[in-house]
Amino acid sequence: MVDSWYQPSDYVALPRVGGLRLSPDGSRLIAPVSEPKPDGTSFGTALWEIDPAGAAAPRRLTRSTAGESGPGFLPDGSLLFTSARPDPESADGAATPVPALWLLPAAGGEARRVADRPGGIGGFAVARDAGTVVFASETTPGAADAEADARARKERKDAGVTAILHEAMPVRYWDRDLGPARTRLFAAAPPADAAAPLGEAADLTPDPGQALLGQSFDPTPDGTSVIAGWTVPQGRGVDRSTLVAIDTATGERRVLAADDRYDFSGPRVSPDGRYAAAERGFDGEPDGEPRDHTLWLVDLATGEGRDLLPDRHLWPREYAWAPDSSAVYVVADLDGRRPVFRVDLATGEVRRLTREGAYSALNPAPDGGALYALRDSWDEPPTPVRLDAAAESEPVRLPAPGLPLRPPGTLTEVETEADDGTRIRSWLVLPEGASAAAPAPLVLWVHGGPYMSFNGWSWRWNPWLLAARGYAVLLPDPALSTGYGPEMLRRAWSSWGPRTFADLMAVTDAAAARDDVDAERTAAMGGSFGGYMANWIAGHTDRFRAIVTHASLWGLDAFVGATDAPAVWEAEFGDRHTRPERYERASPDRHLDRFTTPMLVIHGDKDYRVPIGEGLRLWWDLVSREVDAKFLYFPDENHWVLSPGNIKVWYETVLAFLDHHVLGEDWRRPGLL
Repeated sequence: MVDSWYQPSDYVALPRVGGLRLSPDGSRLIAPVSEPKPDGTSFGTALWEIDPAGAAAPRRLTRSTAGESGPGFLPDGSLLFTSARPDPESADGAATPVPALWLLPAAGGEARRVADRPGGIGGFAVARDAGTVVFASETTPGAADAEADARARKERKDAGVTAILHEAMPVRYWDRDLGPARTRLFAAAPPADAAAPLGEAADLTPDPGQALLGQSFDPTPDGTSVIAGWTVPQGRGVDRSTLVAIDTATGERRVLAADDRYDFSGPRVSPDGRYAAAERGFDGEPDGEPRDHTLWLVDLATGEGRDLLPDRHLWPREYAWAPDSSAVYVVADLDGRRPVFRVDLATGEVRRLTREGAYSALNPAPDGGALYALRDSWDEPPTPVRLDAAAESEPVRLPAPGLPLRPPGTLTEVETEADDGTRIRSWLVLPEGASAAAPAPLVLWVHGGPYMSFNGWSWRWNPWLLAARGYAVLLPDPALSTGYGPEMLRRAWSSWGPRTFADLMAVTDAAAARDDVDAERTAAMGGSFGGYMANWIAGHTDRFRAIVTHASLWGLDAFVGATDAPAVWEAEFGDRHTRPERYERASPDRHLDRFTTPMLVIHGDKDYRVPIGEGLRLWWDLVSREVDAKFLYFPDENHWVLSPGNIKVWYETVLAFLDHHVLGEDWRRPGLL
């Protein structure tokens, strides 16, 4: 067990298990594991083998400076992965600037490159029986083959052209500019022998536009079709995601699921090839029902579909098929957890398989007896486990790099009743030694989303680094949180601030009433929607000694037009030109004159979800009103802070700010700032 890891420099050095992939015969588990590269300026990912029986120690399979990710298996047990590592068989042995597809033989030996494209290879999927490999690659418009794609890229580079001409939304996505290349799907036969590359790749989608942006895909077991999400413009900047089947021999495309009110995405084909399970999402309506998601079953032959979770109000976060195609395993938020459920296709029975913890990366064993997954919670990082596939059971933890960790404190729950009678629950992280004799200062930490739940471990923002400094950290699920039914969303749908604020203050009161918490020394913080609420809190109470706001929304009218997905927010608040009052009522900047609490503003310049203009406007408004404030600006980070050095600086600055204002210590400017 790792005991000392909660100083920022030790924390960023921890290995992080980021997924699981089970081999076709169930004998091998492969996990991508990330940790800092040797120079310490970025993270790299390597592939490790985890023993499904839990007897052997984890074993590292790959090593390169570029790193490896996205593991998948061919039917013969050969391991595929993507990497930009150098190819020793190329003329110059140089690293490729973009990821290629590599194969590690089932019997071991050296990995070899089996496919590449000028725009790199992104996600890929393998046909369960045939071994057909379907992969995505960014390709320039009009390029008929890889040579034409490479030529078009070189011409732009040689001419010094970086401009992109857009004729439709979207233009940006999270932290990257879109275009001129577009995602296409390609299909190739598996290698003919141990030394061969993949077969010739057939372009299945030669002119897709942005139809495949952010979409996933899954081939049928026989490799004759690939089922994919496919975005269709609806006009006025609004898109809908449909499900399509693409013939891998001809590229012919037919629609499986489409609806003007719903999006269909994330298809997973059943092992018998009859069905696809997919997420059906509803964005909500400004004057109607809030956002909702469910699990949809589609018959691949007829296109007929049905809801697998009717009236359950369980948002599917992940799902995987039972090996006999009789059921689908689903993880969904529920009451501050993210359990695994087994949904029987024939009877509709929904059986809960886990009680505590948050699960992901589901991998049913081929014999149907076990289910492998990652389990995490607020006191345990993602850990490979084995579950009983048919009945509720305790997880069997499997040895993995860097695990387990011992947290510097304890985890408990706090519940209270809001002023409208709604139950509000929260996790409470308590530092070691917190007691009536030594109550801990309290930090209210508001989650992002807002349509999510504080139900599992976060590598991005980890409360244990605060607990190690003596802080109690409150992690609540207020209005708009998932896992508590649709009414929890209705309570603050298209209004956000007032209702959510009331819930947060109610649960903060409940935590502050504990004798092991110091109600006089408190702070609030949050990022994204949590940053929005941090700003709202600053304009509606002075109970906190300090507020930290990261990647936060400030003026909703300006934000909605500049974010990378304006239509999503207009689905909730309406057209800002015809319904400006909704944006005004929900905008924290309308309450600027009431700001008195010291604030730390944090924002990344490459954040396209909440553009940097929000942080700059907030900073100027605070400075011009002479509010005690600081601005931690990251020129090369996005909505998240991803590089090890910047992560350390983030924590050092936040802790120094809290220590100064909450504990009364002298301000300590982090050394590298």
